[in-house]
Amino acid sequence: MTAKKTILIIGTYDTKSDELRFLQDCIEKQGGNALTLDVSVLGDAPQPVDISKHQVAEAADSSIAVAVSSGDENTAMQIMAAGASKLTAKLHAEGKIDGMIAMGGTMGTDLALDCARALPIGVPKYVISTIAFSPLIPPDRLSADIQMILWAGGLYGLNDICKATLSQAAGAVLGAAQAVVPPDPDRPVIGMMSFGSSALKYMVHLRQPLIDRGFSVAVFHGTGMGGMAMESLAEQGYFAAVLELAVAEIGNLMVGSVVNAGKDRMTAAGRRGTPIIAAPGFGDMIDFATWQPVPERFRDRPNHAHNRLLASASLTGQERRELAREVARRLKAAKGPVHFVLPTYGIHAWDTEGMPAHDPAALAEMVDEYKKVMTDPIKLSVVDCHINDLAFSDKILEVIDGWIADGTIKVTRQSQRHVA
Repeated sequence: MTAKKTILIIGTYDTKSDELRFLQDCIEKQGGNALTLDVSVLGDAPQPVDISKHQVAEAADSSIAVAVSSGDENTAMQIMAAGASKLTAKLHAEGKIDGMIAMGGTMGTDLALDCARALPIGVPKYVISTIAFSPLIPPDRLSADIQMILWAGGLYGLNDICKATLSQAAGAVLGAAQAVVPPDPDRPVIGMMSFGSSALKYMVHLRQPLIDRGFSVAVFHGTGMGGMAMESLAEQGYFAAVLELAVAEIGNLMVGSVVNAGKDRMTAAGRRGTPIIAAPGFGDMIDFATWQPVPERFRDRPNHAHNRLLASASLTGQERRELAREVARRLKAAKGPVHFVLPTYGIHAWDTEGMPAHDPAALAEMVDEYKKVMTDPIKLSVVDCHINDLAFSDKILEVIDGWIADGTIKVTRQSQRHVA
């Protein structure tokens, strides 16, 4: 008989006890176990909890008295967030929980995001929030596989509307814990950044050859959330190597687009010494929402509406030079090997002749700048082809084969992992 799954329930039991107990009841009625963790500060839980607010504060090397005496709710909740996230990680490492669920408004959500990030990928993490999917939540606060649901009508008091939300959430997190197929701990993983195959073909060319070499291949979509997920996993040492072949999120960050993955994008793998192969894919476009007016500074530029959600406008030659310098700056901070592959004929499907982003002069400026800035310790390979040509992908595989041969990329993920 399969062992029962245990879900960690996190919340302020002084003010949300009825809602949290209802959530616990739903989990237990479906055959799961619950472990309760109280992150209250001022009040006390009306019924016993498994992990008290005092234990949470102590895990942060503080106390409830210190949190209260601060006189500031933000300071107090950051103490509780630090303690709760440490305990969440510890409970999972000890095999005591199989997933977590937390609920709250802005304060509870802020804390819950830290707890979710404390758990590795594949461990169900669910947040019931009054600000789910809100622009108040920056992408870099989200764990790679977090799930959220809007806590509709649940700000204060248990009612029929929020019962529907809570019961769904209970079923979702327990079902996920029961159904999850954990990642293979021994198979090395390559993380690859890309866009859809209509724009970039290298992922189509590379995936099967990499699988044939014994790797699992995880391809991330460079639209902000994808970069955030890849960065989070790179920070955990999850990858044997990363293929940073599309840099649009860096360009978007530089010009103020919301389609970015935060200020630390393209840094985590380098900090850990994970081998990096990089390229300038899509490094000539700025992305914005199709359903909003085109930003004023881009209205006189060529643009392409990819769909009803996402559109892109071209960067000038000078902006492409600035992006090249910024990409080089981030890559040169890496502790491990970095190889930059520069295709000189173009970097996505829309920059070819007859397409809206075709601009040979600006492309030449970009190529020239990458040649200038990709210097030691970065190894540069210039390939006279388009990024979608097989010759580009063949060069990537050549680099990988060399790294396999000299031991730069290890044959198992366990042996590749670094100590944080």
